[in-house]
Amino acid sequence: MSQTYQRIVLASRPSGWVTADNFRLESLPIPTLEDGQILVRNHYLSLDPYMRGRMNDAKSYAQPQAIDATMVGGTVGEVVQSCNERFAVGDKVRGMLGWCEYGVSDGATLFKLDTTHIPLSAYLGPVGMPGMTAWYGYHKILEPKPGQTIVVSAASGAVGSVVGQLARFQGVRAIGLAGGSEKCRYVTEELGFDACVDYRQAHNPAELAALLHEVAPHGVDGHFENVGGDVLNGVMSLLNPFARVAICGLISDYNMQAGGVARSAIQNPHLFLVARFRMEGFIVSDHLELWPQGLKELAGYVAGRRLKYRESVAQGLEAAPEAFIGMLKGRNFGKQLVKLI
Repeated sequence: MSQTYQRIVLASRPSGWVTADNFRLESLPIPTLEDGQILVRNHYLSLDPYMRGRMNDAKSYAQPQAIDATMVGGTVGEVVQSCNERFAVGDKVRGMLGWCEYGVSDGATLFKLDTTHIPLSAYLGPVGMPGMTAWYGYHKILEPKPGQTIVVSAASGAVGSVVGQLARFQGVRAIGLAGGSEKCRYVTEELGFDACVDYRQAHNPAELAALLHEVAPHGVDGHFENVGGDVLNGVMSLLNPFARVAICGLISDYNMQAGGVARSAIQNPHLFLVARFRMEGFIVSDHLELWPQGLKELAGYVAGRRLKYRESVAQGLEAAPEAFIGMLKGRNFGKQLVKLI
């Protein structure tokens, strides 16, 4: 085993769009373990939109990413040294070890993984935080009934793709929003959504609403929001009375300049009164008591090859910054990962 490893730290906070200069690649000695600790060789790193928010020094649901510290991020890998009786060398594990080749844990937030029927990387996607995010927002906020219609933005992504499939499993009509004809074909032909609208064909909320109305002539009963901006305002005009909106992410605002006007600002607040709908934001880590139930269901779907997913995989830790920037610009297809070994 090498005596050193690499990690990526946050070198500076971005103003507007993230650039490669906001990151720094470093080499460090492999740490010596203390009693109770585990050394993990990370195989895959998860890149997720929430990381952009933590790069800002602003009030949020979590502490900001510290300057000169390893970038936060979910990982899966293999135990290579252990001073903890709960973990053995060779165990496959999931944790939050960050943008690094090796990580040390005390085991408190490390989870053993069974890769007999589920690929290791899937534990960062449909059987991980993205899948659980979809599961919670769909079941606990949208709560659709068979025959109703839901709309899912970023439908080809790691979260949105799971939401739409959960809907179809229960006889709920699922309409996706995605960027480009290729992603829309994937959403309908492979994931089984009833329809998909290319949001790039609309230049404002009214145009998007008109495109959605063609495939949802009877309105929308639930909306799972990952994007915000014109998408949110467009869908809002089609909401049926007592519809539910789950706010998972607002990526269209993540790279705005400080002091700018959010693209997700609600343009027609009177719709809250007209449609009497409920809009709720959520962070899936607030609901850890439900993870065993949700992950068990999702694991069953993946192991049975019922739940489909796609991955975009960048090679090597040094590729993480550009892959992250590309994800924020919608260049990825499905779950964005970095393969570290």
